[in-house]
Amino acid sequence: MPGGSIYVQQDEKFTGSSPQWWYEKFWREDAKNRQRSRAIKAGFGFVAGVALAIRFELPWPPAFGLLFAALVAALDWAIVWHNFNATSVWRGRRHGEVITQRKLRRGLSRHGYHILQGRAIRGQASIDHLVIGPGGVWIVDNESWAPDTDIAAYGGRLFFGEKFGSHVAKPLVAAAGAFAELLGKETGIALTIHPLLAVHCGRLPRGGVVNGEGITLLKPSLAAKLIRRSDRVVLTEEQIELLARTAARELARRAAR
Repeated sequence: MPGGSIYVQQDEKFTGSSPQWWYEKFWREDAKNRQRSRAIKAGFGFVAGVALAIRFELPWPPAFGLLFAALVAALDWAIVWHNFNATSVWRGRRHGEVITQRKLRRGLSRHGYHILQGRAIRGQASIDHLVIGPGGVWIVDNESWAPDTDIAAYGGRLFFGEKFGSHVAKPLVAAAGAFAELLGKETGIALTIHPLLAVHCGRLPRGGVVNGEGITLLKPSLAAKLIRRSDRVVLTEEQIELLARTAARELARRAAR
């Protein structure tokens, strides 16, 4: 690639051959259409503001019209930017594990949960987050798909668009089993580890949660809520501390991606 380095492998997300590159290209090229659409919406907002001001006999109707126009334009900009920013992990502009880590710590740390980042069993499985707390133990990984990919489960089978999701579910289920076996062996505590997959881009159904093939896929913002939802206390404080210490000692800290 011109201007690149022969010693550094190019990330396909930033080359002209990737869907991500084309997505950003079309986004930039569509800027004028978005501005035109926003101006039309603001115009309707101006008319609505003036009409409401006249209807309720408020002074200076044009001022209310301008206020409504500004609010409509600001709201439209916020929605459009939110939708674009939601693809940032898929586009390689942000790291999903960093986003999920922040949400897990914010939602769980004060409730007695330990969150270990980037853990791996040497030569075997690796995951982004290991969560240990009163409700049990979870592993949380991160993934993203193209914005138009529908994520669903039918008859217990996962689907990503028209493709089966077994290739995604099986490694995460296997990782949960491997982590449970290692921690159980070292601590003497019988464990079942629940695998979660935080989805940063792709279309989840209403509610933002899909269950299938032994794993739960959900929006990153829902991970801490789902973990806290378990009212049953599975682990005591002593067991939580023992598991956290053992995990910190026995599980290698995975190198950053």
